[in-house]
Formats: sequence, C-alpha cells, structure tokens
Amino acid sequence: MTGPVVDVGSVPDWLKPLVQVSEDLDARAFTRFSAPRDARTKPAAVLVLFGEGERGPDVLLTRRADTLGSHAGQVAFPGGGADEGDDGPIGTALREAEEETGVDPSGVRPLAVLPELYVPVSGFVVTPVLAHWETPSPVRAVDPGETAAVARVTIADLVDPANRYQVQRHGHGWKGPVFEVDGLFVWGFTAGLLSVLLALGGWEREWDHSDVRDLDVALSAHTNRERA
Repeated sequence: MTGPVVDVGSVPDWLKPLVQVSEDLDARAFTRFSAPRDARTKPAAVLVLFGEGERGPDVLLTRRADTLGSHAGQVAFPGGGADEGDDGPIGTALREAEEETGVDPSGVRPLAVLPELYVPVSGFVVTPVLAHWETPSPVRAVDPGETAAVARVTIADLVDPANRYQVQRHGHGWKGPVFEVDGLFVWGFTAGLLSVLLALGGWEREWDHSDVRDLDVALSAHTNRERA
C-alpha cells in the first residue's frame, strides 16, 4: 500500500501538501527505472524524516563511511535492506534509522509510504517512508564504520539556487541533480528523490538546470574545498 498512513488533516501545514500528493504518485514521478521482470531484487526502505529546527523545516541525512565497500562516502537517507522480522517498509525504515543515527522511533510519526523505486546499481527496490519528527531526539553516527556523519539539513538551504546544479558521467548517458550544502555533496538516488519531493512539497525555487558539470570533477572540487 502506498499513500498517506495518517489523517492528512493532522499533519503540520508546511508538510501537508507533500503528504496529500503522495496518494496519487507512482514510481514514474521519481525515476525512469523499473525493475525487470526477471531481476533478483532486494527489498529496502529509507526514512525521509522531516523535522522543524531553529532555522525552520529540515530533513535528516547521513554520509556513509569512506571505508564501505559500496556507495562509500555518499550522502543518503537513513535506511537499508529489509530484515525478516521487520513490520513492512515502515518497520525497516525506523529500525535502520535508529541503528544508523540513534533517532528515537517513539518521536517519529510515519505519514506516508511512497512507491517502490528500483536502484539498478544495487538491485534494491527501495520504499521511501515519509515521516514527521514530532519529538526530535539527539542523533549521531552510531557506528563510524558504517556512517561518517549525520546532519539535519534545512529545506531553505536545499532549495537555495546557489546550492544546486546538475552532474553527468560521460559515456554513461546519465545526468542528475546535485545539492552542495552543509559540507555535503548530495547526488545520485538521494538527490533525485529529494529534488522531486521538494518540488511536490511546493518548496522548490527556480534554479539553473543548464549548469551541468562532470561528476568526478565536481566531486573532487567539493572534497578539496572541504579539506582546505
């Protein structure tokens, strides 16, 4: 089942449009990829956790450890593969978020389950779970071997046109959005999902889609700036 899992009327006004539109979404709103019929896919879920901090609405993101074998150093939503004992995608998303960031699930209110999204590079079929951080709790990188950093990134910074552009990989035929914010370089699946959610939530500001940079060059430049 996808769509809202709560009474939309009880959702904060700033978050309500995104929850309302979730009822009518399918995977095509987020990605051109669909799982091949004969693909061996693995179920997974991510927690898209929106809260309200001193600087306004924000979303919880993590940066994966540089030593990991896959997606090393990449920014992601808390989440991961489903375990047999999980109570559906919501259970997976909450469990993984607690394991990675220490977030207290009792303060998190799931709002909507989004359509499954196929990630070809990993073979995962990922279900994003929208949630509201009703009672924020301290967060941290619980296991430095898995998570390098945890951050609450404001929506205002994410939609700032100065923090957005696109990247491409020559020879791969792929192009996608990037957010450079709070010392994070957000690209790939996470940036694509964020970009769609910001637009659906009515937060997006006009930005320069024609600013397209080589991924490796942009990532290297970001890393050098952070080390300086």
